Amino acid sequence: MIEPVIVWELILRGAAIGALAATSAGLWRSGSSAIRVSGLMLTLSAAAYVLNSHELTRMALGDGLASIPVHFLALGGAGWFWMFIVTLFEDRPISPLSFTAGGLLTIVGLIGWIGRQEMSSPVWIIHNLIEAAFAIHALFVIVSSWRGDLVEARRRMRGPVLGVVTIYVVALSGFEIAEGLGLRQDWFDLAGSAALAFMCGLGAMAFLEAQPSLFGSAAPAAVSTPDGLDAGDRLVLTKLEALMAEGEAWKREGLTIGALADEVGAPEHKLRRLINDHLGFRNFAAFVNARRIDAAKARLADPANARESVSTIAFDLGFGSLGPFNRAFKEVTGQTPTEWRRERLAETGNP
Repeated sequence: MIEPVIVWELILRGAAIGALAATSAGLWRSGSSAIRVSGLMLTLSAAAYVLNSHELTRMALGDGLASIPVHFLALGGAGWFWMFIVTLFEDRPISPLSFTAGGLLTIVGLIGWIGRQEMSSPVWIIHNLIEAAFAIHALFVIVSSWRGDLVEARRRMRGPVLGVVTIYVVALSGFEIAEGLGLRQDWFDLAGSAALAFMCGLGAMAFLEAQPSLFGSAAPAAVSTPDGLDAGDRLVLTKLEALMAEGEAWKREGLTIGALADEVGAPEHKLRRLINDHLGFRNFAAFVNARRIDAAKARLADPANARESVSTIAFDLGFGSLGPFNRAFKEVTGQTPTEWRRERLAETGNP
């Protein structure tokens, strides 16, 4: 007969898988292809981990074909978590590079799994270090892009996500360290199952509703007519347009929404709302970079500037380094600045 503690562990893990299914359904209704793909990979890998991290479920799967996809998906969990975080909080589109994190962890894990290596072997140590690196970077993304986030629902979500994930990672590390020191307790497995059910349940609560504002398109919408705005909001938008057009505030390196809010004389939260709701941008960097990329395209296409280096143009337009400029330009045009310039100059007979 199965002991009551194990029954509770299985119930909790079943609840976790049910919550993951609900989360996946909510993310699928988001309408965003990037969120659908990254959310599906995250929930599938999390469900695989739930099954793969308990002795009874591993025994039920056995060593046959049914166990292969479960083991395979569980190996890249931290990488798929990273992909989901950067997709959700940075509006990154899905590209082949998006699968690098999960793919790398899966390959390293497969080497350890196929080679029947012990969990203390160098292969699994490397796997764990890579997992930690991607998890830490995902948490860094949540914090670093917080200030420039213009979507209020997403801003409110950052704190709870950061707190819950951090607590879970610290607790999991504590359990693993205790086991490594020979201090394992009988209640560790039950606590782990409860933590998984709690985490997955919170995810279902957060994403089941699939708020449209949370998963909007990464590309900015066309500028809308500020109908329905009161006189104060209209004045703020007018001042903002003057600063960005005649004042060319977008050329300033390190421009922040706080500084811009001070200049237009509006609270920061109000300016975020206006830029998001009425200008269609989901983050401040995209709002500023839209002006910079338009200016860059004009300079790159001008034969008179054919000998001007791409880096000079980037620095003149407010970018602190060439890397962010290249990424922002390619995200908008699908080409690097050099490729775009070559095509435009060829069209005008100036290769």
